Amino acid sequence: MIESQRRRVIVDINDLRKKKPERANSLISTSGQEIIAFHNALKEYVNTVDPSYEFDEFFIGFEGSFGNRHLTPRTVSSRFLNSIICVEGIVTQCSLVRPKLVRSVHYCPATQKMSERRYTDLTSLNPVLSAPAYPTKDNDGNFLETEYGLSTYKDHQTMILQEMPEKAPAGQLPRALNIICDHDLADKCKPGDRVQIVGLYRCLPSKQGGFTTGVFRTVLIANNITLLSKDTKLILSRTDIANCRRLAKRKNIFDLLSRSIAPTIHGHEYVKKAVLCMLLGGVEKKLKNGTRLRGDINILLIGDPSVAKSQILRYVLCSAPRAIATTGRGSSGVGLTAAVVVDHETGDKRLEAGAMVLADRGIVCIDEFDKMTDIDRTAIHEVMEQGRVTIAKAGIHAQLNARCSVLAAANPVYGKYDQYKPPMENIGLQDSLLSRFDLLFVMLDVINNDTDSKIADHVVRVHRYRSPDEQDGEVLPMGSSVDILTTKSSDVNSAEDGSSSMYEKYDPLLHGSSRSKTDRIFSVQFMRMYIHIAKTLKPVLSDGASELIAEEYSRLRSQDFLETGAARTQPVTVRTLETLIRLSTAHAKARLSCTVDVEDAEAAIALVQYAYFKKVLEKDRKRRRNSTTADYSENEGGVEESEVMNVQRKRVCHFWSSNIK
Repeated sequence: MIESQRRRVIVDINDLRKKKPERANSLISTSGQEIIAFHNALKEYVNTVDPSYEFDEFFIGFEGSFGNRHLTPRTVSSRFLNSIICVEGIVTQCSLVRPKLVRSVHYCPATQKMSERRYTDLTSLNPVLSAPAYPTKDNDGNFLETEYGLSTYKDHQTMILQEMPEKAPAGQLPRALNIICDHDLADKCKPGDRVQIVGLYRCLPSKQGGFTTGVFRTVLIANNITLLSKDTKLILSRTDIANCRRLAKRKNIFDLLSRSIAPTIHGHEYVKKAVLCMLLGGVEKKLKNGTRLRGDINILLIGDPSVAKSQILRYVLCSAPRAIATTGRGSSGVGLTAAVVVDHETGDKRLEAGAMVLADRGIVCIDEFDKMTDIDRTAIHEVMEQGRVTIAKAGIHAQLNARCSVLAAANPVYGKYDQYKPPMENIGLQDSLLSRFDLLFVMLDVINNDTDSKIADHVVRVHRYRSPDEQDGEVLPMGSSVDILTTKSSDVNSAEDGSSSMYEKYDPLLHGSSRSKTDRIFSVQFMRMYIHIAKTLKPVLSDGASELIAEEYSRLRSQDFLETGAARTQPVTVRTLETLIRLSTAHAKARLSCTVDVEDAEAAIALVQYAYFKKVLEKDRKRRRNSTTADYSENEGGVEESEVMNVQRKRVCHFWSSNIK
């Protein structure tokens, strides 16, 4: 501590239990007195080691195992008052760091004497209240002058710790806890950070009615703050890793994984591939000159009603390790990014994190994207490309991390897609926003007897399905994390061959003829585990893939320039080149490869061609036709390529004929 010029020593409570178990027990029960004794002992020891050390006060921070006192803001209750606890959550608001008076020095001109006074309140470790009035006269009535230069202050900051969004039960407001940070703990974290705070839990009198109402407000006096990593940790066994490596050697592993994305939705093969690439993500790069290249993949789904756009968003919410859902009309610009709010108690300005800041290193699912106002929609421009939120208002200049992927779903301008108008008129969004989306898919509701009969059969089967642990007339829970208490085994996917952890069990009532017993689909748990392993890789571009991507980018630019009447959905900009690189990297991650090869670049090119021009490449068409792993739908739940080209040719011919006339 002395060598690094600090004033706080971190003590492992497990070591204290080994050496002095009675001292550890008293620390848990009577925390205030024990921590003060720790501070005094540390101060005496520092004076023996280095008497000329610059600080006057020293502090102890605790870490280690806290047992049943390892809590969340929802599980904190009154029985933990006046004891030390460990709380995990996400910081949503932070006040400005203000100096708080600890010791004031006064000078009396009449008597030419100096006096001092110390101040403590209920937020100090020693809860003995000092005189609340600031002294202006001495005992004899002589006026006092405050020597501000000789007085002692401490840094003071208040925060609000909220339970993590993925752990909050559905239908309930998230719980929050007020945190008080003093001295060196002030300004140690910012809104959006996931932290673990050890501190003393204490109650304060209520602001409204004092002690008469019998209701108190509680605070946590921070003792040690630890920043948690943004990466979600899963417990993996050797068998799980071996299964993933064995599957990664298959040539069609990307197709198998994409088929397992939302398996209950018919068709939309390319959309599922794009969602898989978004879950895997690219590789974020930070250059020496400060340039940041994002690795997050943003996707926009635009289509007719009832083409399962919201269901795809729902699957991503259930399968992604960190995802936050919102709607266009139900969220404002500051609710998505960040805001400066005024604290009602102190009047100070606070920085409050929005949904995208809370979903840092995760995914934000925005439904009804077309219902957002233009002002709210422009607020996410900086987030989608730079991965941060910059605030310059009310005298506050701050930058918050918001490195998240955006998955948005919207309806066309006219409510239903008009095939006789260009895609840009149907989409109705500005190019500056569309260029920030890596892929844009137009999902059409095409009338096809075969497809409609399959969808109808599947929907009827889903409505006939009953869960084995469901009671008659019981309302099913909204959240996927809610436990269902039953005496039966709730593992529907349990199989006798031991493959329950990898594949979903075939159910004839639920799946019917849409999937045979030989067609296997990975379970959600296995998909989450495989994606977690694949995201740890950072593939490197090979020379062959780099040349292929560069050639395809130049071809896309020339095609966009020459064929001005082409039915494209997005403008082809330099961001398209980065899109090709990100999609190639995600495809390489799906193969658990350390290099991005030519086949990864070809898969990325096929995705971009389909998303931009609704084209299916010849190589991809042959692969789909010869594939025996699944019954792929040629129609994709969208319009046939020939229909798009016919409409396109008619429009161009009409344009040229009118000009010639």
